[in-house]
Amino acid sequence: MTKILVVEPLRGIRNALTELLRHEGYEVCALDSLESIANSPDSQGATLLVCGSPEKMVWGCVDIPWIALSEGGMEEVLGFFRAGASDFVPKPVEVSALLKAVRGVLAHTEAAPNSATTLHTKKKPCQRYTIVGSSPKTTRLKRLIELVAPTDARVLVVGENGTGKELVARQIHYKSRRSAGPFVEVNCAAIPSELIESELFGHEKGAFTSAIKQRKGKFEQAVGGTLFLDEIGDMSLAAQAKVLRALQERKITRVGSDKDVDVDVRVVAATNKNLITEIARGNFREDLYHRLSVIVLSVPPLSERKEDIPQLVDYFLKTLCDEYNVPTKSIEPAALSELSSMDWSGNVRQVHNVVERLVVLGSDKITRDDVLANVSNYY
Repeated sequence: MTKILVVEPLRGIRNALTELLRHEGYEVCALDSLESIANSPDSQGATLLVCGSPEKMVWGCVDIPWIALSEGGMEEVLGFFRAGASDFVPKPVEVSALLKAVRGVLAHTEAAPNSATTLHTKKKPCQRYTIVGSSPKTTRLKRLIELVAPTDARVLVVGENGTGKELVARQIHYKSRRSAGPFVEVNCAAIPSELIESELFGHEKGAFTSAIKQRKGKFEQAVGGTLFLDEIGDMSLAAQAKVLRALQERKITRVGSDKDVDVDVRVVAATNKNLITEIARGNFREDLYHRLSVIVLSVPPLSERKEDIPQLVDYFLKTLCDEYNVPTKSIEPAALSELSSMDWSGNVRQVHNVVERLVVLGSDKITRDDVLANVSNYY
């Protein structure tokens, strides 16, 4: 079982974080301060630190990935990343944001071939990232993934928010010859422009004020596997130039170093923007676009494949009931018809959220009244 170390000075928050993570199946060691780690045998063997007092220097206390929890502003957040934080979650902590950060960091730690920390969990199988639907457009997308995955061709995945672009990227990875290697995700829109170069290419000790140890970037972490550059359309022009060089030469240079490092990675990128339009506006490099778009896969919005909605609802009912450890709920035809008639502007992500609400608030057999009471006025 994966062990997570929680350090939070406020007892109420510490207990809430502990209960949440234990409910998700993790072993948790909870402490009130970083100083307590040295005197706590239970903290040994932890894979991840969730730190609610990150204003204190984490390095030197632990040498495992850590997630910062704080109410701090942008300057403080930048300081956390420079100090080596793997991710940041603002306080007050939202459950979904924390769990996404924990799962993301653990997945990257598990995938890293040179990681000093070993996870006691199995890799998520390809089935965990199922593309649900049998409409003509969904069927065509699945067929294209089957054709593209076995190659090393770069892929650009385009589509609206919530359509499942990350899902497509993961399917490409897990159906490829690199499936035994890491799948490393970078959200280009979430990383401040000042940090994107260090995040992608890593840095040497002393490269900047808070660089107190060498750190490998995402390109190196993904060696032998797949690097997923999500929201590539939001990357700065300066970072685009560095990525272009990495793709052309299969080499990167860490910040503060003059030595090249070979990187054997497959790059899959995704965006919800029209990159041709962004090129015309001067926001995106045309040469990088051509490097990334060897294969372009377009993920259709749900409005163009509404016949997939019943299958999506059924799939999410089963998986979410399993996650909440409750008996699988059924849904009446009238309720399903009501859901199928709705305008899903948030696409598949919105369907997931709505079904989750019905699992929590609906009857054992979800009725049309459940939909009208808990969905129609809020979705």
